[in-house]
Amino acid sequence: MTTAAALLGALPLAVGTGVGSELRRPLGIAIVGGLLVSQILTLYTTPVVYLFLDRLRLRWMRARAAALHPAA
Repeated sequence: MTTAAALLGALPLAVGTGVGSELRRPLGIAIVGGLLVSQILTLYTTPVVYLFLDRLRLRWMRARAAALHPAA
């Protein structure tokens, strides 16, 4: 929601017209583009990191169980 609010707040900079808009437009485009890219990266990388840490935890639990109960 924070990203959406910031993105919607920067939209008038990116699409605005009028006196001086040619100076503010690049800033608006940079803000909107950066927020979109960062949101997409976050949505893809967060589950990947979670899955990696979960698999690491499972591997650690298996190694710990094998050390506590060695096969005879």
